[in-house]
Amino acid sequence: MDYKASGVDIDAGNETVRRIRGLARSTFTSNVLSDIGSFGGLFRFTTGNFQDPVLVSSADGVGTKLRVAFLAGKHDTVGEDLVNHCVNDILVQGAEPLFFLDYFGTGRLSPAVAESVVTGMVRACRDNHCALLGGETAEMPGFYADGEYDIAGFIVGVVERSRLITGATIRPGDVLVGVPSTGLHTNGYSLARRIAFDHLRLGVDSYVPELNRTVGEALLEPHRSYLALIRPLLATGFIKGMAHITGGGITENLPRILPDGTAARIRTSAWTTPPVFHWLQEKGQVPVDDMLRTFNMGIGLIVAVAPDQAEQVKATVAGTIIGEIVRGEPAVTYV
Repeated sequence: MDYKASGVDIDAGNETVRRIRGLARSTFTSNVLSDIGSFGGLFRFTTGNFQDPVLVSSADGVGTKLRVAFLAGKHDTVGEDLVNHCVNDILVQGAEPLFFLDYFGTGRLSPAVAESVVTGMVRACRDNHCALLGGETAEMPGFYADGEYDIAGFIVGVVERSRLITGATIRPGDVLVGVPSTGLHTNGYSLARRIAFDHLRLGVDSYVPELNRTVGEALLEPHRSYLALIRPLLATGFIKGMAHITGGGITENLPRILPDGTAARIRTSAWTTPPVFHWLQEKGQVPVDDMLRTFNMGIGLIVAVAPDQAEQVKATVAGTIIGEIVRGEPAVTYV
């Protein structure tokens, strides 16, 4: 017996590294001091114009959206999802990304599939000016089913301490600006898959007139990065708080940035909910409260600002005023 007969193909691992090395290098900045394949990624951090820099880090995954990718045989968009989700998670505290690392675990390694996933990561890293510094590829036979894999991302960014966005200055009377999502992003897929594939018995290639596309196309729409939209506002001091609307929807995520003594009032009629959410709610007969607590419902980011700055922020991010801060304990009320 040998390692390959046990299900681990070292040659496939080497081929995977060969395929992704050039892709990852294309994201390197002058601060990257190591190459793909090193035991640790080296990044030279210079304070530059920072007086008191704070490093901000986060880790996340893509959840069961991966199963839609398996069914569709399309793997690059989930790599893009992973990076953009992580970028947004540190952006809400005012940080811009420095570098990103990934984990790719699978039962039987396919260099072509791994390359496709990393291609999506690289595309998003370039768009966000973030170096793909390294990662881990693990082949674990008997742990994942054939054709399946899992991915996780780890990001580090930086922000001047005086420009940290924490939500601490949010006050009653402040305005909430919602920024549109591009679809489900990376949350709510266990419910969406149950409705589309189990209840309706549709396939990823099934065309849905209400969506004007196939199920797979609708569900694999990439998670949007908000960095380019928000970057012009980071130095203005206008932003009091930001919430990335991920798992738990507005209901669970917005209270995370609210100080004691404040609550949020959201007007759901203020924005047009994308068709995919109406379709899922109707076909699955999902209660409104569950929809709001499961999906982003078309709002991927919420920005809290003072009333006199709301219109300028709204125009900068191409958003919509969707509510305001009121007195109360941190929670969301829909009107």
